[in-house]
Amino acid sequence: RPFPGVSLAPPPLFPGPPPAPPPPAVPVTFVSAARGADRPASSVTVPATIGASLLSVAQAHDIELEGACEGVCACSTCHLILSQDTYDALPEPSEDEEDMLDCAVGLTPTSRLGCQCTVDETWTGAEVEVPGVTRNFYVDGHVPQPH
Repeated sequence: RPFPGVSLAPPPLFPGPPPAPPPPAVPVTFVSAARGADRPASSVTVPATIGASLLSVAQAHDIELEGACEGVCACSTCHLILSQDTYDALPEPSEDEEDMLDCAVGLTPTSRLGCQCTVDETWTGAEVEVPGVTRNFYVDGHVPQPH
């Protein structure tokens, strides 16, 4: 028999506050160079979360961008080539980034490391070229998994 003031109704299905909305994102297009006959050039536009690095955006969307040092600016495997406008909108690369870029294959005047490029509203509609080759001094074939 029920006690006075006690409800026998089931608890709400979703107790607590509603889930937070997804963080704001802007569309960024990754253009991947051909990597042999079995992997032709491709282009994919993905939502890039504002505040995320280009390396983490690429890895979150299964875009082949290595990041052997796991994004701490200690390699050049996340080398990207930006348009001149996108490059000019970024802060100058640090000396550490410039040192790592010196190790990149196919360096261009608008090359940057994906781990050092933080997405903001100015990236809306940007195209980023992913070179077809990298130089990994860590271990041949080592591909770290994103956390």
